[in-house]
Amino acid sequence: MQNKYHCTIHLASQILETDGYRVSLQANFFGRIHTYITFPEYNPRKHIKLDPPSNIQSNATASKCQIWWSVWNVPWYLAEILQYELQYKEYSMSWEVARNKTLPSSLPQVEIEATELRSGIAYAARVRCKVSENENSYHSQWSEWSQTTVFQRADVPKVSEKILNTKTMQYLFIPLSFGTLLYLFWNCKLSSRAKSLACFNIPTPAAFFQPLYSLHNGNF
Repeated sequence: MQNKYHCTIHLASQILETDGYRVSLQANFFGRIHTYITFPEYNPRKHIKLDPPSNIQSNATASKCQIWWSVWNVPWYLAEILQYELQYKEYSMSWEVARNKTLPSSLPQVEIEATELRSGIAYAARVRCKVSENENSYHSQWSEWSQTTVFQRADVPKVSEKILNTKTMQYLFIPLSFGTLLYLFWNCKLSSRAKSLACFNIPTPAAFFQPLYSLHNGNF
């Protein structure tokens, strides 16, 4: 772009704490060379900007949505101290009203509970990364946002009326069966011994008024 320039320096395999540079610019104005000191002491480990995460994918169910991604060109000594920020929104809305989640671990994955999502609505999500703020040896700014993934919460399956009626009958079967057996028990002809055990012991005058009681069957 006009009036904007950049340069690339290929560093060693690992940025060390002892790595330091003095960065200056030289320009030729009207035949005279001018030197500008841009960074008297430039420490690369304090000015890191990573590439955005890639290959972001998602899988939504009725209970949660799982989102995962990959990171490329990240040195091994930085991979375990990264932090991620997830941003998601309704697909038809703008990113200005999106929700943000700063993830607590360096694992490239996150889960969103279904209670945070509206049923039947499509959502879009993206993620970015940087070196954790709890790290003192390295410091970075946020990367650019990754590409987006689109997902939609699965609907909770509805139980049919037939299944509900079947379950209702199952719940009523036990008390109905118990009541039927109890009714039959009390109405069946039991043996005299069973009746005497089950019924109250009603006193009778037969033992005191023989043979009058036997002659008149107790009808005095």
